[in-house]
Amino acid sequence: MRINKVTFGTTLLACAIFLGVMAYTHSQLSQMNEPKESGLLHDTVQPEHDPVVAVSVIDVNIGHYSAQVQGYGEAKPRYALNITAEVSGRVLTLGPGLESGQRVKKGEVLATLDQTKYQQAVSEAQSELATATLNLLEEERQGEQAKLEWQRSGLSGEPDSPLVLRQPQRDQAKAALTNAQKVLAKAQYDLKNTVIYAPFDGLVVSRDIQLGSYLQEGGQVATLYSTDVVEVVIPLSEAQWLNLPIRSNTELARHPQSWSVELRYRQMAWNGYVTRVEQHLDSNTRQRALVVTVAQPLDIEPPLYPGTFVTAIVDGTPLEQSWKLPQSAISQQGEIWYIDSQGKLASILAEKQFESGGFVYVKAFTHESVQIVQRPLSSYQVGTLVQVISEVAL
Repeated sequence: MRINKVTFGTTLLACAIFLGVMAYTHSQLSQMNEPKESGLLHDTVQPEHDPVVAVSVIDVNIGHYSAQVQGYGEAKPRYALNITAEVSGRVLTLGPGLESGQRVKKGEVLATLDQTKYQQAVSEAQSELATATLNLLEEERQGEQAKLEWQRSGLSGEPDSPLVLRQPQRDQAKAALTNAQKVLAKAQYDLKNTVIYAPFDGLVVSRDIQLGSYLQEGGQVATLYSTDVVEVVIPLSEAQWLNLPIRSNTELARHPQSWSVELRYRQMAWNGYVTRVEQHLDSNTRQRALVVTVAQPLDIEPPLYPGTFVTAIVDGTPLEQSWKLPQSAISQQGEIWYIDSQGKLASILAEKQFESGGFVYVKAFTHESVQIVQRPLSSYQVGTLVQVISEVAL
């Protein structure tokens, strides 16, 4: 009997524990299902919001600016001359200035050649001239004598042959005299060219002869650059020419310092002037150039040496209704992104006028102040809401 009671009690306790576990499990499952259902209900009723993009903007107002056009070119002398000999001969002397880097004055002696054969040629030509002069005098005397004899003969009219009055002989003597004069002039010219002079104030770039060397006719003596001015040819595109005033070469000649240009190389700068504009397009680049002149380039500080590659800043026409923007404000597609009246992104194609000093000047599309996105991204989309996080005024 006692064993049966124990077995019955154990069975009853096990049933109670099983029912308790089942009740607890059901309660936990119910709790887990309730948050999910609640969350689904919350997601269904929560309203959707458009994405907001944070941007930095620039407050831009219309300004009045003067266009500047930037170009590049090389400073070159007005004249770059390879001096050649007009006669041949041995080099007897060299001028003290005939060394590379030296400057020479117009008319300065650069070199002299042996003059012996040219002096002899002058003497021979003078002798030939004296003989031709004498021959002409004799023919003129004989012609006068022939004319008197014809008149004394009592014959009427003109002789049958001009030889009677010696006219062809006089013409021959005159031609011989003219030729003798020209031969003498040529001999004197050759003698003069044995002394080689500097044709203008210049810089000696190279010397190509040696003392005692034999110089052939046409042989190169030296290379000389003129030093009165240097010229810089600046090729410009059609778009750049639209930002420049229309000036004729006649007007520029009358007012040679009316159109200033700044030339730069590294930390150095020079002032120059547009002296002429070219009237043709380069067949390769399809560009047209203007010519900038700097006077006395080696006498200014710092000197502007021939061969210097410079940047030219050319003053252009006044611009109205323009914006000055940093170059970063123009997207890779050439667009300006701005904030419209509803606080959303909008874009428009930029009408560039010119660029200078890290800024780009564009034509304004409105008279009102505009917030321009400082650094537009390629992922921007028109109509996106924005939040301005920084603002800069220009």
